[in-house]
Formats: sequence, structure tokens, C-alpha cells
Amino acid sequence: MAETQNDPLLPGYSFNAHLVTGLTPIEAQGYLDFFIDRPLGMKGYILNLTIRGEGVINNHGEQFVCRPGDMLLFPPGEIHHYGRHPDASEWYHQWVYFRPRAYWHEWLNWPTIFAQTGFFRPDEQWQARFGELFGQIVDAGQGAGRYSELLAINLLEQLLLRRMEAINESLHPPLDNRVRDACQYISDHLADSHFDIASVAQHVCLSPSRLSHLFRQQLGVSVLGWREDQRISQAKLLLSTTRMPIATVGRNVGFEDQLYFFPRV
Repeated sequence: MAETQNDPLLPGYSFNAHLVTGLTPIEAQGYLDFFIDRPLGMKGYILNLTIRGEGVINNHGEQFVCRPGDMLLFPPGEIHHYGRHPDASEWYHQWVYFRPRAYWHEWLNWPTIFAQTGFFRPDEQWQARFGELFGQIVDAGQGAGRYSELLAINLLEQLLLRRMEAINESLHPPLDNRVRDACQYISDHLADSHFDIASVAQHVCLSPSRLSHLFRQQLGVSVLGWREDQRISQAKLLLSTTRMPIATVGRNVGFEDQLYFFPRV
């Protein structure tokens, strides 16, 4: 009868658990210097983070070289064929094997490098945070405490959510300070009957044309369109929270013509 393998870094380990974590420190000519080869993949997911050196991932004749900071996600059934890059002296990677919670489905839909192998590399400002969080997952997963596995699962959930947050931030970069200042200026002058774009542009040290371009680029609407929306929103708030007559509310947000103002609220 074959002896049970208890070391998850060596071939033959069953991974018969909801979560297993580890660090694989591969050194050239060392005892771990071999290629993982699982042509049918695994029942759960494996998430890898390269922390030192370089590894190479193979899949049906294609190759991908992973470097420090790269994360790779292998879903169930995906080919596992990877090891130290032959030109690198080492490949250290942390990993977590897990069975996901049902509601994680969207968070595990990563862009792929080939087949179903997912890839994510955090931007520079996120690198340290992801590295620290991944290390906490590994430590918790190897803990002996009563709640160690649950803690590791919750930390893994946080990492997946941090990735979603980072992606959202890259798709929707922070608002330009000049646009933010322009919005504040407009909000402070909603009742100004002599409002014009030039005064806003002067306040934020831009030309009217440049401000208009930035505004539409970042907010998707024109300066005047955004101001109109703010005036209507403020008017609705005043009508629902105060006893001001409609005419007074209109004047408070810069509408002198009730026939124009009333249908919009």
C-alpha cells in the first residue's frame, strides 16, 4: 500500500481540504527543483504569488514567465505544469489551494494568459498591500488555532475584494483635483444668476476649453449639464425637507423662471 504523502510541496499530496496554504522555495538543484505536472488540474482553485526569482507556466505549447508580484489563478480542471524558469536560480512562490464560497464566482473571473489560467499584477501602489495580505493568508492557513482556517478564508476573501477594488480604481481613476475644485465651486454658486464657465475655469486656473474637455472626460457630462443636475438635486432636497415655497426654492438654486423650473422637480 502506497505511503500517504503529508507534505503539500511534494507529489502525491491529496489536497483533501477546503483550504491549504504554503510557500514553495525552489532553488536550482534543490529537492523542490522539479516541475509540477497535473494534466487534469485539481478539484479546487490554486492561487500563486511569485515573491522571488522566476517561474515558467506551460500550457499546450504556450509559456508564461511569472515574476515577483505576479498572481496566477488556476481554476478546477486547469492544467498545472510549472516550475523554476531554467534561466533563474530560484523561484519562490506562495500559494493557497481553496474551495470557494458560492458568492465568490464574480471575483474569480480573471483575465487569462492562456486557456483558463487567470492573471493579475497589482499596480505599484498596491504591491505591498497584496504581498502582506497574501502572507497573512499563508500564515493563517498553517496555524493550529481553532479559527485558523476560517481566518485564512476571510483573508482570502479580502484579497479577492481588494483585487476588485484595484481593478475598479484603474478603470475609474481618481478625479482630477481641478475637476473636483470646479465641482465644489459650482456647488457653492448654484444660485448665481450670472454663472458662466469662464469664472469656474479662472477659479481652477484652466482655460474654459480645457476645463470643458476635462469635465466631459472625467464625468461624462458637460459643465453646464453637471450644474443643471446639481441644481435639480438640491431643489428636490429642499422641497422634501423644508416648507419653502417652490418659488423660493427655485431662487435658492438659481431658477428665476418657475415655468422652466417646476416641470424638472
